Amino acid sequence: MPKRQRHNDSCLGYEVVFTEGNKSTPCCPHGPTLLFEKTRKDGERGRRFFACSACRDRKDCNFFQWEDEKVSEARVLAREAENRLKRPLFSQQQCIARFRQFISLPMDQKKFCGDCQTLLLPQEHSAHACHSCLSVSASELRRPSMLLRPLVDKKSNAQYLFTERTSRFLLETLVGMGFHKVLCVGTPSLHELIKLEKLETPKSKPMKSLLLDIDFRYAQFYSQDEFCHYNMFNHHFFDSEGSSAELQTFLREGDGEKVVMVADPPFGGLVRPLANSFSLMSRTWRTLQKTLTECNMDMPMIWIFPYFFEPRIVECFPKFSMLDYQVDYDNHSLYKHGKTGRKQSPVRLFTNINPSLFVLPKEEGYRFCAICKRYVSSLNKHCAKCKVCPSKDGRQWRHCSLCEKCVKPSWRHCESCSRCALPDHPCGKSSPEKMGCFNCASMDHKRNACPLKRNRSSKRRGKKNVSATCRPIKSKKTTIKQTVLK
Repeated sequence: MPKRQRHNDSCLGYEVVFTEGNKSTPCCPHGPTLLFEKTRKDGERGRRFFACSACRDRKDCNFFQWEDEKVSEARVLAREAENRLKRPLFSQQQCIARFRQFISLPMDQKKFCGDCQTLLLPQEHSAHACHSCLSVSASELRRPSMLLRPLVDKKSNAQYLFTERTSRFLLETLVGMGFHKVLCVGTPSLHELIKLEKLETPKSKPMKSLLLDIDFRYAQFYSQDEFCHYNMFNHHFFDSEGSSAELQTFLREGDGEKVVMVADPPFGGLVRPLANSFSLMSRTWRTLQKTLTECNMDMPMIWIFPYFFEPRIVECFPKFSMLDYQVDYDNHSLYKHGKTGRKQSPVRLFTNINPSLFVLPKEEGYRFCAICKRYVSSLNKHCAKCKVCPSKDGRQWRHCSLCEKCVKPSWRHCESCSRCALPDHPCGKSSPEKMGCFNCASMDHKRNACPLKRNRSSKRRGKKNVSATCRPIKSKKTTIKQTVLK
């Protein structure tokens, strides 16, 4: 997705437009593109354009096309050729055949190229002799996420893996709820744990899982009924026919096998495209069930995302609620459980499953609220006036009688603004709105263009502050970057 242009103060941002019907859209290497539209304060709409669904930065995927642009046949053919060149070296069927050969090899011939991130067959060893090649054990083959190098470019990939604590909590919780199938959307570590539990407890009824992920490297380790190459931002299966059939087979709840979806999207992704994909997934699930008595019933889902996206997620899924459970990751320096204050993990579980069914571990700092009938963080104290446990970030919030709601502990009531805000916020606005700057509460710009933020950053670096008006204006070819409003 293109970066947001910051030099135009009248621009509020860019929205994704979902077209009705079967209108075809141009494709990039990541599948069908998304249609974007610029929004302005005066209500006018900008010129629409198509851009990549998966990449925020055009240096990762430079596809761009105006909606009303006439594209020549030569350009269409050139794009198709480029898309073919960027496809994986092997098809999924070829990967399955290669894996069968690989597991039959003696231990000393099982090699993995760390540079190419590929399992090597004996005839390929010489071609990778100058690369960093490792011997692969049977246990490592069962945990490919530990073998593969995580893709952690925040602008295109955000492949952070659950810790063992989080994976086990999710699995044990889902087992306790009676689910037998887990659709793992971007959650390879949970998928691996389910498969490992199946091997360790063969006598019990095994839980099944299907991994949907945009990282095609996992196709080297799983059969087609265990992995589908999938882009969650545009609901695109790269092997459309085979993968769609596998998904429908998996979602069909035969013999009382309950299905649940667990999704862990990149945090820089736009909420609306993700919600649209998950809604389409739920619709497919609904059409496959013969025992549903309610036509509007949704597939059970758990969406893992930072807590400050709650308004956007609830806007798309009104039945969703946010749990206090803090999700942490092995390969992320900030998203770690056990930290206090603002340093604790902001990642939460959003779900349409009854929150009372989630038993959060008391030894990790959670308690049961008898009034709310759900588990909450130990510092999340129940407010008798708001009639909820109000905290979103794990800290103890306080009630403001003037605002008639609970607010963050660092906020103070401002008589000029008639609302609570940070003590050093700029006054002048009568009420908070959805649009605006989270950093200073100004309605004139977004957080990324906040001059206060730049002032603080410059002081920390010990450099002279450069005014926003003195900064060079980027060209119109600059890409859009999503603004995260907390």
